[in-house]
Amino acid sequence: MSNTARANALSGVLSAHSGHIGIIMDGAEMITCIYANHLRRGIDRFVLSAGHGSALLYSVLKLAGYEIPDLHTFRKIGGLPGHPEYGIDGVDATTGPLGQGVGNAVGLALSQKIRGIRARTYCFVSDGDLMEGVSFESLSFAGRMGLNNLIVLWDDNKLSIDGTAQTDLDINARMRSMGFNVMSVRGDDVSAIEHALERAEKSISPVFIQCKNILGRGTSLQNKPKAHGLALSDTEIMEIISKNISEEGIKLWRVVGARPIANVMRGVFNCNRIKIPKIPERISTRELSGIYLDLLMKSGCDLITGSADLSGNTNVKTSVSKDITKSDFNGNYINYGVREHGMGAIMNGLAIGGIKNAGSTFLVFSDYMRPAIRMAAMSKLPVIYVFTHDSICVGEDGPTHQPIEQLPSLRMIPNLSVYRPCNINEIAYAWNTAIKETEKPTAIILSRQKFTQIPTPLEADLSRGGYVIYKSKSNRVRATLIATGSEIPLAVAVAQRFKNVQVVSVNELKTFQNQDKKYKNSLLRGCVIAIEASSPESWFSIADAVIGVDKFGLSGNGEDVYKEYGFDVDKIANEIKDYVK
Repeated sequence: MSNTARANALSGVLSAHSGHIGIIMDGAEMITCIYANHLRRGIDRFVLSAGHGSALLYSVLKLAGYEIPDLHTFRKIGGLPGHPEYGIDGVDATTGPLGQGVGNAVGLALSQKIRGIRARTYCFVSDGDLMEGVSFESLSFAGRMGLNNLIVLWDDNKLSIDGTAQTDLDINARMRSMGFNVMSVRGDDVSAIEHALERAEKSISPVFIQCKNILGRGTSLQNKPKAHGLALSDTEIMEIISKNISEEGIKLWRVVGARPIANVMRGVFNCNRIKIPKIPERISTRELSGIYLDLLMKSGCDLITGSADLSGNTNVKTSVSKDITKSDFNGNYINYGVREHGMGAIMNGLAIGGIKNAGSTFLVFSDYMRPAIRMAAMSKLPVIYVFTHDSICVGEDGPTHQPIEQLPSLRMIPNLSVYRPCNINEIAYAWNTAIKETEKPTAIILSRQKFTQIPTPLEADLSRGGYVIYKSKSNRVRATLIATGSEIPLAVAVAQRFKNVQVVSVNELKTFQNQDKKYKNSLLRGCVIAIEASSPESWFSIADAVIGVDKFGLSGNGEDVYKEYGFDVDKIANEIKDYVK
């Protein structure tokens, strides 16, 4: 069976003249054992974190009866992609950036525990996966949570592209220290792999199986770094295919494909609508978000929230939050510890497992999460990110903690909604939209500092991404100030100095940019000036000028830093006066 899987995978690589031979040659037995004898279709999950082995995964899935296109479409437009993508039948996570799949598998295993499903998650990792920090953030979390339904198989061939794999000197010792039950077998010994998997399924701890392998086993390049990619001649590949293809193997795979598919119900998400509460005139948006989220959770919202050790700062732990722990998975809050990247990857796994979830940290640390955010957007996973401490107004903590480029860089990610709300109406809209979303992630950007609340007019349509929050005193508008979040009251204070200036709140920039030309022109009147305490690049597509921040911040009182960087009513009014004569 493994020989047949190997031959079919090589056929796909040969057709594409592109792909990775090494993992096909040394990993076929490992994956075959899982799908032939252990993985219960419709119940258990499999994540190929070493996504460069996608041809092998597609081959096994097709043989096992999944709806997989012909392998001759591999790496061709409209065919099977070069790395596994969530949405293909049987592919449980988009992988390829090494280490991401490990976090996804941890999230999937955690989702099974939370939902009370007696199921397992298998994860195939390479040496490369185990050099990435996100893997150990995720695996240490899994060990602390006692996820005994997680089974990780390590393709230990001791080689990577540049030569000897630069992994830990003793991976097994590290895994034991993180709470894993560690086993060791030969990667081509089917009986040993089978015995290890049987033991793993009875373990009281998460399991790590070292599978000692030879990269590119059976080829002219075996045990050489070149075997990783496509370095064999077409002739040699065809010879290997002819040696491995087996009618008996195909027949045995048909037995696997004929097995019944279990129908495990997907999670049902419930969340009631709530009234917008009354709030103080001066308050931070992180506090507003916490107030609204608390009401949502009290109303019975099934959302699971979490934080990278910052719950008291991000306000995602509510009065009805209950910690999910190793001894009790019946909760609605996850303490990820200081593991931003691991949190992002685990959140993706939770979403794939049918759990609506939100995770939080400071905006400046979204950089640690960026690969996981990108994978969520690519995979159409409706996770929610709560990023607080959103500008130079963080103040005394200084430039290391003051985000400058993070906000525009998040807006650049396709299929990611980015809200920077300025009041309770926009907070409620952002949360309600994020909770209803089914096909893309959402980032909600919130302030640490308190500021004056400017109410949203009753007639405003927040669904269009932007609206007039302060009307000009004159019908002849000479300038439009665009702002978001904490810059809204600043922009309004400037506009009040003039008779012919209005303020537009852009609560979600991409949504506004996608509106029809007529609507945008009705708002962007006169000279358009954007004001936002971040790098200005986001705004040049719709603004004539931008007041932003194009250098790193300063240590000092938040209000003083704000003014030092030009966010001052008098200074801005003086700068724009010539435009509004």
